Amino acid sequence: MTTAPQAYQELSALSKEIRLLRSIAGVLGWDRETYMPTKASPLRADQMSYLSGRAHRLLIDPRFGDLLATVEQDGLAEDPASDAAVNLREWRHDYDRGVKVPAELVEEITHTAVLAQRSWVNARKASDFSIFQPHLTQLITLTRRMAEHIGYEQTPYDALLDGYEPGETTANVQRLFAGLRAELVPLVQAIQDSPVRPRSEILTRDYPVDRQYLFGRSAAAAFGYDLAAGRLDTVTHPFCSGIGPGDVRITTRYNLNFFNEAFFGILHESGHGLYEQGLPVEFFGLPRGEDIGMGIHESQSRLWENFVGRSRDYWTYFFPRAQQMFPEALADVTMEAFYFAVNEVKPSLIRVEADEVTYNLHIMLRFEIEQAIVSGDLAIADIPAAWNETFAKYLGIAVPDDSQGCLQDIHWSFAGFGYFPTYALGNLYGAQIFAAARQALPDLPAHIRRGDFSPLLAWLKENIYSQGKRYRSRQLVEKISGAEPSHEPLVAYLQAKYGELYHL
Repeated sequence: MTTAPQAYQELSALSKEIRLLRSIAGVLGWDRETYMPTKASPLRADQMSYLSGRAHRLLIDPRFGDLLATVEQDGLAEDPASDAAVNLREWRHDYDRGVKVPAELVEEITHTAVLAQRSWVNARKASDFSIFQPHLTQLITLTRRMAEHIGYEQTPYDALLDGYEPGETTANVQRLFAGLRAELVPLVQAIQDSPVRPRSEILTRDYPVDRQYLFGRSAAAAFGYDLAAGRLDTVTHPFCSGIGPGDVRITTRYNLNFFNEAFFGILHESGHGLYEQGLPVEFFGLPRGEDIGMGIHESQSRLWENFVGRSRDYWTYFFPRAQQMFPEALADVTMEAFYFAVNEVKPSLIRVEADEVTYNLHIMLRFEIEQAIVSGDLAIADIPAAWNETFAKYLGIAVPDDSQGCLQDIHWSFAGFGYFPTYALGNLYGAQIFAAARQALPDLPAHIRRGDFSPLLAWLKENIYSQGKRYRSRQLVEKISGAEPSHEPLVAYLQAKYGELYHL
């Protein structure tokens, strides 16, 4: 008879094996987006389908469930915050969710997604949704099947959202977004009505790509991103791949005539990378050593990108270095003019280039459309028209083509339905977390002005990264900030910062 300690050790071994399989898939996924030959897509689809199916079968094996029951009955994890209790809670969540989904469906989704991503790249280049539509139709059909297998109380979107933000519900996200939207819309309007404008042309001068790479790489390293344990590469759509200890890779894309695109993309992905590099190595392969969910993950990318990287304190230190790197573009520019330019508020087409104030409107648009797609209220062929109509309603500008509209994001090509809301949740969480850091570190602004980010990184490691999955997102935010997640801290931050810039 297997004892509870023996069962726990066997569960740990299975968990680590599953994580290793996913780590291998992570390398293959990174290669697919960076250096893989285009003709390798069918083979890569088979490879990744095999790995996802193998990992899923290990998770849903009846032996896994029996071992869980043995440990749970023993009371090995009476303290809910103990390492063992955290692992058991998350194993139970993943097992109960996973056992409802056939391994064949997981394999089919993975296989279809690999081919769909190549189709998306081609469709985006051609700005032609019809190229991507057949693959997207397949993925949505499979995604709906998965949601039905998993089950839900109110809407199938709940089943998908839980995959990226465990424990979150569509209804709660709608509540948070409603409060945020009510404050953002008048703020955007007040800024548009202001006669004060930045010199935005500063950012569209020539910024040589090779120098952008060097400058961005130095900025990532200054934050604390360990380049001996990571990479910075070029892709169509930026991402971070947390493959495992000693291997966390970030990417960006470059634009000769737009400084923000690559640089803030690097800062954003560096935030993800810092989180991955800060996870406790001793718990690799166990839930205790994994990130909480995409909401907290995005809180870190947005915190480093915006609360730090778009701050006046940051550019007090980094602008003289930017002038040294780009003397032709910035010779006649002051720090204050540059700071205002990188913080310009202007409704724009591309989400990843959006300013802090309008960014969340991009997410609300996607959240609304995704729910309609998953529920079947929106036909696949009608997505471009619905996107363009909703975009005009939310941001007040016309979408000129598919590549700048419904094809701009990679997420649907890997069946990432339910992912987008975590970006806005990350902004909300990030505001509360950064406010708590400011309170705990009174000298933080002075450190940032000196280019010293070590106190902030150490605080985040202690309070977030090292905790792994000890807490769920809402619980962690409340523990750190003393309040439940709310739109109010983010709104207060935006009103103060942009009220000063635009003389509101």
